[in-house]
Amino acid sequence: MPIVLSLAAVLLGLRLVADLLLSALNRGEVRRHAGSPPAAAAAIMDDATFAKSVEYTLEKSRFGVVTEIFDTLVLALVLCGGVLPMLFNLVVGWGGAESLWTRVLFVLLAGLLLSLPSLPFEWWEQFRLEQKFGFNKSTPGLWVTDKLKGVLLMVAIGFPLLWVLLWVVDRAGPTWWIWGFALMLGFQLLMLVLYPKVILPLFNKLTPLPEGELRTRLMALADRTGFKAQTIEVIDGSKRSGHSNAYFTGFGRFRRIVLFDTLISQLTTEELEAVLAHEIGHYRRGHIPKMLAMSAVMMLAAFATIAWLARSTWFNPAFGFPPGEAAPSFLLFGLLSGAVTFWFAPLGNLLSRKYEYEADAFAREAIGGPAAMVGALRKLAQKNLSNLTPHPWFSGFYYSHPTLVEREAALAKG
Repeated sequence: MPIVLSLAAVLLGLRLVADLLLSALNRGEVRRHAGSPPAAAAAIMDDATFAKSVEYTLEKSRFGVVTEIFDTLVLALVLCGGVLPMLFNLVVGWGGAESLWTRVLFVLLAGLLLSLPSLPFEWWEQFRLEQKFGFNKSTPGLWVTDKLKGVLLMVAIGFPLLWVLLWVVDRAGPTWWIWGFALMLGFQLLMLVLYPKVILPLFNKLTPLPEGELRTRLMALADRTGFKAQTIEVIDGSKRSGHSNAYFTGFGRFRRIVLFDTLISQLTTEELEAVLAHEIGHYRRGHIPKMLAMSAVMMLAAFATIAWLARSTWFNPAFGFPPGEAAPSFLLFGLLSGAVTFWFAPLGNLLSRKYEYEADAFAREAIGGPAAMVGALRKLAQKNLSNLTPHPWFSGFYYSHPTLVEREAALAKG
C-alpha cells in the first residue's frame, strides 16, 4: 500500500510548504512597513507600540515555523514508522478479541502520547515568548495543573463517549455513521450548555458583574437589543494571560454573557457597550445557528468519510492496522484530515469575516455611531500588539476577523 502512504506524505508536505510560504510572505510584509507604518496604522498605535507589535508578530511567526515543521515531522514519523500499530496490538491484547474498552483506550492513549512532543514548545511559548512581551500571567504550577486537568477530562468525557460511539459502530450495521453523527451532534449541543456550568469553572472563576453603572448599562443594552440575558459574568482571564476577550455562550435560557476581567480594565463603559453590542449582533443576525448548521454538515461528511475508509480494504492496512477496525480509522482520519481541510479554511474564514462585519454594523446602530466601537478595537489592538500590516494572502487565508484597518473602514461607511 505504498501509494496511500505516499499520498499522505504529499498532503502533509503540501500543507507545510503552503504554511511556510504564507508565513514568509507575512513576515516580509511586516518588515516592509516596520520603519514607516501606513497612515491608517499610525493613527492606531504610537511608534513605540507599533515597533513592539512588529517584534511580537515576527517572533511569533518564527516560533510558529519551528513548531509547524516539528509537528509535521513527528506526525509523519508516527504515521509511517509503525508506532501506532504496535500500540494498537499491545493495548487490544489486554482484552478480548472484540472488546470495546481496549479500542477506546488505544485511541485515548494515542492522543495523549501524540500530545507529549509538543509540550516543550507550549511551555516555551507561554513562559518565554508571551512572558517577554508581558502577556503571560500564569505560573509553572498552574500550567502543569491545567495540563493534568485536561488529561482527566479527556478520560472522564472521552472514554464513555468513544465507548458509546464504537458500540454504535458495532451494533448499527452499515448505517452506523448516521447514528454516530446524531450521537456526536447531540453531545456537541449538550456541551454548549454544560461547558460554562461544569467544565469552565474547573479552570477559571466566573463571578456576576457587580451592581453599578457598568452592569446597569450593559443589561439595558441587552434588553433594548432583544438579548434577554439572565446575567453578565466576569471571568478571571488575567490569571493566565494579559490578552482579553468577550463572548456569549449557551443558547435559549442557558445563554450568558462573559467578559474577561482584562477587558473591563482596558476599556471605558461606552467601549464595553460597543463590544457587548457586537457580540449580541452575532446572536441577532443568526450567526450562531448558521455556524452550528455548517459544523453539523461538515461533521456528517466526516462520519460518512470515516465509514467509507473503515470498510475499505486499503486504508487501515496501509498504516499497519487490520481492515474494518473502526477505532484506527477514527484516529487516522483525525490525524490526516487537517491536511485536507487546511485548503478549505479560507472559505470558512471568509464567511466568518462577513459575520464580523455584520456584527460590527449591528453594534454601530445599537450604540448610535462607530466611535465607541472604533475606540474599543484600537485599544484592543494596542493591548494585544496586533499585527496591523499583514500580507493580504496571509490574512485572507488565516484570519477569521477582518483586519483592524478594514473594520474601521467598514464602520466609517455606515
